[in-house]
Amino acid sequence: MASLRDTAARWLAEGTPAVLVEVTQALGSAPREAGTRMLVSTMRCEGTIGGGHLELKAIERARRLLAAGDATPQSAHYPLGPALGQCCGGAVTLGFTRLDAASVAAWPLAAPRFHLQLYGAGHVGRAIVNALAPLNVRVDWIDERDDEFPPDGMLPAHTRKVCVDTLEAEVREAPRGAFYLVLTHRHDLDLRIAEAILRRGDFGFFGLIGSQTKRARFIHRFEERGIPAEAIARLTCPIGVPGIVGKEPEVIAASVVAQLLQAASAACEPAGAEAQASASRRSAATSSTLTV
Repeated sequence: MASLRDTAARWLAEGTPAVLVEVTQALGSAPREAGTRMLVSTMRCEGTIGGGHLELKAIERARRLLAAGDATPQSAHYPLGPALGQCCGGAVTLGFTRLDAASVAAWPLAAPRFHLQLYGAGHVGRAIVNALAPLNVRVDWIDERDDEFPPDGMLPAHTRKVCVDTLEAEVREAPRGAFYLVLTHRHDLDLRIAEAILRRGDFGFFGLIGSQTKRARFIHRFEERGIPAEAIARLTCPIGVPGIVGKEPEVIAASVVAQLLQAASAACEPAGAEAQASASRRSAATSSTLTV
């Protein structure tokens, strides 16, 4: 899925008249933070500034500007409770500007939530890639079987296909703090990749698909090979948010992506590494969405 900035650039290239609506200030309890953007044309809207009555008013104002041919930048302040009847209680100031080359050029590129190395292009891997498509992330999708990948034109813009023979060698190519998910079609391959990740040790999150039995067997192998206990403790297996039951790939994907977002949020806090260790301990004590 293209980013909103990419959509803005495409609309501009196609000559679609549009207004860029931006939250320039958010005070108190507001639906979205400052910097949030939305595109409004006469027929379409892309992005959201939070929905509800605020967004309805913003769309109406943007379309009035389009109908009038007014290119003058405007600003409007909305007390959410008194003016719009929303229960948030805060206040939002919105900026309205005609979409042009300058506004696209000035559009900041937000840092991705995380960089993920995803090993495995089977049913669950494909479902996870699809679930990640609308999010601002970076994905290296890695498998040795080229025919398991969808056509290049169907890949999300932020996803890079990596088809190589020695998958575990790709571990060293990831940036420091990267996230890893290992869910290939062979347990011996999972083991090799997992060992490389644990020996590297600087991961932000490492999830391995499997059952409690697989977890125990892998941990025994890691211990035999001298992998530090503190690295093993950060392994999350089974994967997925505890308590979500279902073996359908789409259910697993929704649960795993939620877990990745939890880990990314925890990484912004001082105790991010401990947060994943806690998640790993919970996964060891709770049934997974999938047993392999």
